[in-house]
Amino acid sequence: MGDLSLSGDDLFGFMYNNSDYDYNTINPSSVEAAQPCKPENMSTLFKYIVAFLYGLTCLLSLVGNSLVVLVISYIKGNRSVTDVYLLNLAIADLLFALTLPFWAVYKAHEWIFGTPMCKIMSLLKEVNFYSGILLLAFISIDRYLAIVCATRAVTQKRNWVKFVCVGIWVFSFLLSLPVILFREVFLPPNSTSMVCYENIGGNQTSERRVILRILPQMFGFILPLVIMLFCYGVTVHRLFQTKNSQKKKAMKVILAVVFVFLICWLPYNISLFADTLLRTGSIGDNCGRRKSISTALSSTEILGYVHSCINPIIYAFIGQKFRNNFLKILVTRGIISKEVLTRFRKGSSFSSTSGITSTTL
Repeated sequence: MGDLSLSGDDLFGFMYNNSDYDYNTINPSSVEAAQPCKPENMSTLFKYIVAFLYGLTCLLSLVGNSLVVLVISYIKGNRSVTDVYLLNLAIADLLFALTLPFWAVYKAHEWIFGTPMCKIMSLLKEVNFYSGILLLAFISIDRYLAIVCATRAVTQKRNWVKFVCVGIWVFSFLLSLPVILFREVFLPPNSTSMVCYENIGGNQTSERRVILRILPQMFGFILPLVIMLFCYGVTVHRLFQTKNSQKKKAMKVILAVVFVFLICWLPYNISLFADTLLRTGSIGDNCGRRKSISTALSSTEILGYVHSCINPIIYAFIGQKFRNNFLKILVTRGIISKEVLTRFRKGSSFSSTSGITSTTL
């Protein structure tokens, strides 16, 4: 993700909110030599629609992911390795949800919160993305070990999972460091709206942009994606050769989570890669291509933001264990009766977990 040029929220703000700002501007003090294109303005109505969508996503994400944290945290003794990863995934989405009101104001108006908040909000966005795909990659490794290699003894050892999760958060933070270093708030030339984006500055800006964008994408997106494709490909193939319905049900939820993550974030990363190629001169530069990439980045970024509220919906509609464990919590708190729990309970949802099953799935 690591957008070190006019990408995503930057293009969205510059091309539409600041129509006089040239697409080729890299930082406030340097402008590339390409000819300026005719600016296009986004309608005020669309700006507020996007802002409303961010606000709704924030509300759904806070409620849904809080329930996920509650359900996983409640059943402490039976928590599996996968549960720990999903718990961290929910926490990452919760942290990102807290930034959505700021991005909503930015889309509808301008950045009014100052440079420190610009850096913090951007950092949370980047960390959410990188930690999300890295956690999904390690879930795929855990499923591979549990189902393909049948190393239940390994997957049942939960102590090392804590260190893996800490490592994922630290690595995600390191991949997001360029945001902290280079993001600033400033007023672009010929504009009346403050913007929040990277000011790389200095000479050899194109080379810096390539390094600071491509390297995070390589280690924070492409490599984890390759790991997931391999692990899940082999795991699903093995499951087709077995008759264990419990394993298949658990994998159905995880695969849904991975599929939705890719649907939401892969288009943005493809658009970001195309933007990098354009800015480094690897592909031809013209106004039509700039406009297409700008539109792709701004629209796919919205899809990526919405992703933060989707996982709890997947758990609720596909994950039987999640639903039943949530009902069990309601029974314990006296909110519903045991008769209601019995009526809606399905399968062996409260059986102890193992390295193969999960209290969430």
